Amino acid sequence: MELRTEVLIIGGGLVGGTMACALGRFGVPCIVVDRDDPSTLTHEGYDGRCSAVALACQKVLDGVGLWQHMAEDCQPIEHIRVADGESLLFLHYDHRDVGDAPMGYMAENRVMRRAIYTQLESLPDVTHLAPHSVVALDRGPDGVTAEMEDGRIIRAKLVVAADGRRSPTREAAGIPIHGWDYGQDGIVMTVWHERDHNGTAIEHFLPAGPFAILPLKGGHHSSLVWTERRALVEELMNLDDSTFHAELVKRFGDFLGDVKVVSKKFHYPLSLQFARRYTDRRLALIGDAAHGMHPVAGQGMNFGLRDVAVLTEKIVDAHRLGLDVGTITVLDDYQRLRRFDNLLMLGLTDVIVRLFSNDIPPVRLARDVGLAVVNKINPAKKFFMRHAMGEIGILPKLMRGQTL
Repeated sequence: MELRTEVLIIGGGLVGGTMACALGRFGVPCIVVDRDDPSTLTHEGYDGRCSAVALACQKVLDGVGLWQHMAEDCQPIEHIRVADGESLLFLHYDHRDVGDAPMGYMAENRVMRRAIYTQLESLPDVTHLAPHSVVALDRGPDGVTAEMEDGRIIRAKLVVAADGRRSPTREAAGIPIHGWDYGQDGIVMTVWHERDHNGTAIEHFLPAGPFAILPLKGGHHSSLVWTERRALVEELMNLDDSTFHAELVKRFGDFLGDVKVVSKKFHYPLSLQFARRYTDRRLALIGDAAHGMHPVAGQGMNFGLRDVAVLTEKIVDAHRLGLDVGTITVLDDYQRLRRFDNLLMLGLTDVIVRLFSNDIPPVRLARDVGLAVVNKINPAKKFFMRHAMGEIGILPKLMRGQTL
């Protein structure tokens, strides 16, 4: 059996699935091949991760039809507080300083995946193949031919790789990656706390790395991302419940009253990587296939959504003009607009991790003073707030809340 389409998307996760929704929303035929089985997306199988959705990226989700399926399950982020260890100096963002809208939203990854599956079902121009995988891919001068594990053949004009940090599609194209491991793991869990979080996200820097408390819907639950030296992670994960709770409370504090772990605990290695280029013949990389960053700034998925917004605009423009969507013109425009932006954020997150993941007294003093100074200088603070909201830089139409 042979299937024909304009765009083949390999990977149906948060970024690849959003890409499929975006193309389908604006009339570009596409096929998305998703290795995950939608029927297994249950609470028991949930991987524990949540994502911060910056305000500009929420506009992308709204523009492609996803937000309507997930809005009621997402928590607005109205405040962000950054503190360094036990220092009395801090940086506090209040969304009211820059407008009426929240700075962003916290969404459980499973909530967004369900929204993607729901939206894909409503799009006649999208074929969602799940669970399936591509076993062979040929990118010729005139088009792309992919072979599925069940023998079906897909022919397209462009393939978009959204298949993660270890992207087989990127590796098969021979695109090198660069990066490094931080020697840290992120321990992820959901906690209940006695007091209401009031929509406040907290980034608490400790010598081992950032300890993030991220508000979830309802006021009394938060997602926790506890960065720890990898050498200690297995020991922490194997502690009995009472001992683990004691270690948690040491870092969490008592500002939200009693706290309890109410989910499974997961841990993930933390690293930085970036592809040397984002395109090849009839190929574009998006999301983690192109770049992977430390979660310290909560921008990993947001920068994948920025990729989606730019690439969708370029593909839709070409499609409406009757042009080949896989040409070098489309791909070069995408790479030019995204690579520098991504490298800038990768560099920024790396500097933050290295600056704050230590307890050297002169460095600690300098960073504490820096936080306090930014907190007192309103123009600087507002700039950093708008950066966190995704509103700085050359923004594609979807990030500005415009349709295509």
